[in-house]
Amino acid sequence: MTRRQILRASACGFVIVAFATSFAGHRSALAIGPDQEQAELANALSGAKVSLQQGFTASEREGQPISGKYEMDEGKLQLSIYTAKEGKYFEVIVDHMTGTIAKVEPITEGEDLAHAKSQKAAMDRAKVKLADAATKAKGKAKGEATEVLVVSAAPELKDGRPEATVVLLQGKKFSTVSQRLDE
Repeated sequence: MTRRQILRASACGFVIVAFATSFAGHRSALAIGPDQEQAELANALSGAKVSLQQGFTASEREGQPISGKYEMDEGKLQLSIYTAKEGKYFEVIVDHMTGTIAKVEPITEGEDLAHAKSQKAAMDRAKVKLADAATKAKGKAKGEATEVLVVSAAPELKDGRPEATVVLLQGKKFSTVSQRLDE
């Protein structure tokens, strides 16, 4: 499943993710449902010290942030930002505890490259940074006493206009907000 498909599926709550776990020294894949995966992510996010918006800012030295998300990778929390620079695309892993860049990998093929190009096309039409749009979307969820965290933000063109799909976590509840990028 590509990164974009996971973002969309998790935003809708229908994702089933396979992950590797160790049992008696053997590696086996287990499928978990969306509720269990979301609970695991929500629990892990409680320990994160860096917001997605701070991750976008940190990744700017590797290019323009074009999407980002918190995700579980092999049972560990990961902050992943896609960037674009001089016609090239990168996945930037930001340390969720310190805000420093831990790893940068080029995106050179497959569906991830196609999605990165699509996200870049949307950001080329945007008038606001993705971090600012995520913060604005977060503000729409305020009202309860529980802290609101931005879990992911991914832009796309809808009817020719750039719009970000932003996944939020408030307490243990995930929600999705659409945020215009051209206003």
